[in-house]
Amino acid sequence: MRVGYTIFILFLSLSLLGFLNVCNAHRLRYNFYKETCPQANWIVKQIITNETRTNPALGAQLIRMQFHDCFVRGCDGSVLLDTVNNGSKAEKDAIPNRSLKGFDVIDDIKNAIEKVCPNVVSCADILALAARDAVSAPFKRRLWNVALGRRDGRISLASETNGNIPSPFADFTSLLETFNNKTLDVNDLVVLSGAHTIGVAHCGTFSRRLYNFTGKGDADPTLDPTYADILRKQCPSPANPNTIVEMDPGSSRSFDKHYYHILRQNKGLFISDAALLTNKESESIVIRLQRSRGLFFAAFARSMRKMAAIDVLTGKDGEIRRNCRVVNP
Repeated sequence: MRVGYTIFILFLSLSLLGFLNVCNAHRLRYNFYKETCPQANWIVKQIITNETRTNPALGAQLIRMQFHDCFVRGCDGSVLLDTVNNGSKAEKDAIPNRSLKGFDVIDDIKNAIEKVCPNVVSCADILALAARDAVSAPFKRRLWNVALGRRDGRISLASETNGNIPSPFADFTSLLETFNNKTLDVNDLVVLSGAHTIGVAHCGTFSRRLYNFTGKGDADPTLDPTYADILRKQCPSPANPNTIVEMDPGSSRSFDKHYYHILRQNKGLFISDAALLTNKESESIVIRLQRSRGLFFAAFARSMRKMAAIDVLTGKDGEIRRNCRVVNP
């Protein structure tokens, strides 16, 4: 009887948590700052437009930052916080986040907005807008809409990245579990993996596939042999931590569906990329995204809106940071 009661309470608690998450997500609005800071969107777009002229990789950098923010504690800007001298390491100092870039751009946007709308626009919202605008910049139009109204979290722990940020070494089961835990489904997993069409990766994130896949000095048999040879030339063993390669060869600065083409050619860079072909449902989604002309952009916009609403803080929860790197005193 007690076991049944405990299971019931656990189910009720999880249901309530899911209900609260949905309610918070519904508090986000596209016109959230219409009255309090109507210049916010324009300021973000202007700074991002200027930055992408000299740094075309900014889209890949900021969307990766947003992913890593949302998968740990929800989309609360916690990845932006610095480690304090006498405290535990913050998220940005965790191993998966040490290669994140673009924090200075977020700082510039925050400083510009604070001059016209002090204590109004959250760092979490700035990151969501900046990521969207940086990816959209080459298209001269918005690729997805961003609902606003997030508030900033006050906690950032490097230890909480473990098991929350999807790993490039993960198999399909682990990937799907991570996404399901964030209220995302298999379609979101495949669609959001398409962000790997832009950006670069360090050799250490995939060198195991080239040199020691099963611990016997062998290569991953699911990786295209010719592509593997190219990668070995770029990343000799042992891996140089500073060497980077394109995640989507030949298309790493073009946001498009090309990722799904190379995936079906067994040229996905990470183990997690190749894993999408090991499940019938996810493989069918890959094929559909590859073959359809306009499906990827619509699907990506839909999944980004879902991801950007993960466990958001709204209302009186959290705070509006004055400086994105530190919590308010």
